[in-house]
Amino acid sequence: MLANVSYLVAAVLFIIGLKALSAPKSARYGNLIGAIGMLLTIVATVHRIGLARIDLILIGLGVGTVVGLWLAISVKMTAMPQMVALLNGFGGAASALVGGLEFLKGGGGAEVTVPAALSVLIGWLTFTGSVVAFAKLQELITGRPVLFAMQKTLNLLLGLGGLGLSAWMVAEPTNMLPMYLLSAVSCILGVTLVIPIGGADMPVVISLLNSYSGCAACAAGFALHNNGLIITGSLVGASGVILTQIMCKAMNRSLANVLFGGVGAVQIAGAAAAGAGAGGGVVRSGSVEDAAMIFETAKKVIVVPGYGMAVAQAQHAVRELADSLQKRGIEVKYAIHPVAGRMPGHMNVLLAEANVPYDQLYEMDQINPEFVETDVALVIGANDITNPAARTKTDSPLYGMPILEVDRSQAVFVLKRSMNPGFAGIDNELYTNPKTMMIFGDAKDTVTKLTQALKTLG
Repeated sequence: MLANVSYLVAAVLFIIGLKALSAPKSARYGNLIGAIGMLLTIVATVHRIGLARIDLILIGLGVGTVVGLWLAISVKMTAMPQMVALLNGFGGAASALVGGLEFLKGGGGAEVTVPAALSVLIGWLTFTGSVVAFAKLQELITGRPVLFAMQKTLNLLLGLGGLGLSAWMVAEPTNMLPMYLLSAVSCILGVTLVIPIGGADMPVVISLLNSYSGCAACAAGFALHNNGLIITGSLVGASGVILTQIMCKAMNRSLANVLFGGVGAVQIAGAAAAGAGAGGGVVRSGSVEDAAMIFETAKKVIVVPGYGMAVAQAQHAVRELADSLQKRGIEVKYAIHPVAGRMPGHMNVLLAEANVPYDQLYEMDQINPEFVETDVALVIGANDITNPAARTKTDSPLYGMPILEVDRSQAVFVLKRSMNPGFAGIDNELYTNPKTMMIFGDAKDTVTKLTQALKTLG
């Protein structure tokens, strides 16, 4: 009874924490509230199962605590997407192991074998899919879609095979063979589902894998008859699905299109060299000094961060530039696209680390009407999410995707290392816009020089 009451209280804390995570200003407290709820769940579970093997419990808690603290301290903010992907995978693997062990114990009816089969199927798929997502984000393998003949057919056969093996597990609960086969098929399916997805779609993939890990945990909870795990898994699964829908809406694409569309598989030729751009237009490149003189006369500046800011770790330099501009009486705001970066909220996390005030961060729908009255838009490594082709070119893979309308500003500065296209593999029409000036080089170095140049102007 006490354990169930504790689980109920923990569920309330989880819901409050999730609500707080919806806004940057309250996200830190939401995370803390969720952590308290998880601690309460762990304590209640230990009380429920007793202290017969307290040694194993303490070892598990100790290892988990040490690894968690090490990750929190050592992993850079720019590597958060990779870490989130791995944590999703670990959650899936843990659920698969729990479900498999419950099945191996035998003696359970359908109320055990059905959720055990589901936890094995979803859990191992989540694990290997998350490992592939991690490898793409860490650039251990190519971030572009990896496509091969009969890929969709293979995924369909593996999916149907997984369902068939799950049914076999339920029909013959004393036969261990289907469980081992299901584990293998699920692991392969996780790889083949994620490897054809490009890096630009990683926010959606991470959200979906997070939902999978929650569903696997929920299934493991039913196998264990643990209400705490059922509640926790259900909340993670549901919130992951909702976030996935939000990400897909932000890209104006369906989930099926993300999973099977292969966007980014083909790179348009002729985009690598500065001086030529989309449709043969002219790309203007300039210097930091040129930019400084225009920034000095501005009254309003909107910063548009993208993955390039994360790669260059330029968030602190960007904040210093903003501080310098504000001291001159220039209004500074940040435009946050829902799928900028490699995970949901990636830009928010980086800017929060640099102590950028929360009230300067604006979502796409809020900030887009302000670009027409903006003197300067500073685009830092954001590519596809600023491409005007999304509004005009019906044959573009980006067509219909809501973008940050930086091209409506009076002047646009784009910081990039080269003219290489984004993950959609197409040229950005913004770069040949007469209002746009490209500044090539490392974003952190460029922003730092820009701040120094402004200081020399007085």
